[in-house]
Amino acid sequence: MEKMTAKEFREMWKNSPNPNKYGNRRTKIDGIDFDSEKEAGRYAELKMLEKAGVISDLKLQVPFELQPGFYYKGEKIQSIRYVADFVYMQDGKQVIEDVKSDGTRKNKVYQLKKKMMLYHGWEIEEI
Repeated sequence: MEKMTAKEFREMWKNSPNPNKYGNRRTKIDGIDFDSEKEAGRYAELKMLEKAGVISDLKLQVPFELQPGFYYKGEKIQSIRYVADFVYMQDGKQVIEDVKSDGTRKNKVYQLKKKMMLYHGWEIEEI
C-alpha cells in the first residue's frame, strides 16, 4: 500500500461524503449549514416554537467568552470561547442549547468548557 501525505489525506477527507469526525451528516435548512441532521432538526423545532410564541429571540452560534485573551512573556494567549448552537428566551429566561451526539458529550474539551460555563452562571441544556 502506498503512503499518503497529510495534505492528500486532508483533501480526501474533505471530499468524502461524510467528513465529520463524529459521523454526522452536514444538513442545510433555510440556507444555513448545520453540522448534523439532529442540529438542523432542532433548528426547525425551535423555529416553530418561535412562530407559535413559545420562545423568542432565537439566535444561532452564539459565542460566550470564558476567559479573555492576555499576554504572557510578550506572547498573545488567545481567549477561550464556547459557541452555543442555539440561544433563545423562554418564560423570561435565557436558554443556552447545544445539540450533542454521544461522541461529543464525552469530548474532554467540551466537558471543560461546560464546567467553565457553569462557573460563569451559564447552564447548557444538551439536546
